[in-house]
Amino acid sequence: MSAPLPTSNDSSFAFEMDGLFREFSGKTAVDNISLRVPHGSFYGLVGPNGAGKTTALSMAVGLLRPSSGRALVQGVDVWEHPVEAKKHFGVLPDGLALPERLTGGELLTYWGRFRGLNAASTAARSAELLRILELEEAESIGTLVGEYSTGMRKKIGLATALLHAPSVLVLDEPYEAVDPVSGRVLTSILRRFTSTGGSVIISSHVMSLVEELCDRVAIIVRGKVVADGTLEDVRSGQTLEERFVDLVGSTELTGEDLSWIGT
Repeated sequence: MSAPLPTSNDSSFAFEMDGLFREFSGKTAVDNISLRVPHGSFYGLVGPNGAGKTTALSMAVGLLRPSSGRALVQGVDVWEHPVEAKKHFGVLPDGLALPERLTGGELLTYWGRFRGLNAASTAARSAELLRILELEEAESIGTLVGEYSTGMRKKIGLATALLHAPSVLVLDEPYEAVDPVSGRVLTSILRRFTSTGGSVIISSHVMSLVEELCDRVAIIVRGKVVADGTLEDVRSGQTLEERFVDLVGSTELTGEDLSWIGT
């Protein structure tokens, strides 16, 4: 599953990671990860903390240069042709840094024009995204992005990812700190996106969420892909959480552990 993929210069797949490898100070963080995401797929990337999910996604979207390997979106090499490749991407990275002294609407206006949208399209799309993502009230009173809650920052980050109508969304922990009502809205948006042929790749620690949303899953452990395929294939007759624990392992408390708690 982790062997490099055959050379691909077409758009048979929406998104590909091909032998991505990265090390930091001699320590391997991502170890020859290769994945293929079909068109219209909702793809979940799961793994324990420190498994390499964020590093792999950062390399795949052009935010972190790989030590070796490549990534393609719609058949375009992300590192050889970054400008063309990034036209196809909408990205919500983990820990997204945003301009603090702009309102959400001002940020979207700037982002839309930066992406090459005309003023009318930018204004219309921005207003619609602010309304659907329930940021309209904050905009009406001039709330700055620097004053947004963590959940609101996630939502405005998603709005910047959607604004230019990409064909592939790569979202790192998109539901983190998002309340249940907003989570339902987000799910509706992503399902509509895939129903029209777009592809979504999300990373998440929440197994039940991945089971609910995703049709394909990859489990990453210590920088390697240990399972990859359709949701049913990866689960192998178990719940995704049970399968995950089987592959990753878990620490079980003995009767003597933490015996001092509650004394």
